[in-house]
Amino acid sequence: MRFIGLDLGTKTLGVAISDATGTIASAIKTIRFEENKPVMALDSLSLIISEYNVDAIVIGLPKNMNNTLSFAAKRTKSFVEILKERYNLPVYEQDERLSSVSANNVLLQADLSREKRKKKVDSVAATIILQNYLDIRKEKEKWKTKM
Repeated sequence: MRFIGLDLGTKTLGVAISDATGTIASAIKTIRFEENKPVMALDSLSLIISEYNVDAIVIGLPKNMNNTLSFAAKRTKSFVEILKERYNLPVYEQDERLSSVSANNVLLQADLSREKRKKKVDSVAATIILQNYLDIRKEKEKWKTKM
């Protein structure tokens, strides 16, 4: 089963893809759009979903540290409804707290310049979101087979 991972920002959509076994996530690209108009990214996203024969979508849900929904989370939930309607695929929300911080740390450790980090942070954050989802999913499957 192949998953696509998304990190929705106000002007960007970070995109990652899993391998065919749903085990490893890899960054693909960052799609840019006009501020607060993520529907502008749908044509590019459609091409990726088609090219990789995606079975499900995982999108980061930006919660506050106290587990409440932020304004960005409400914007993401609206986008989730658009994704479900447009692609007729399951859409899973993955808690993305601190994923951008983790992505920046990964890029800092890779010793990338500030300019290069800025270009890659969204797709790396999407990769982290997707990998977290895949790891949790595999762990749940393990527990199901033990019971």
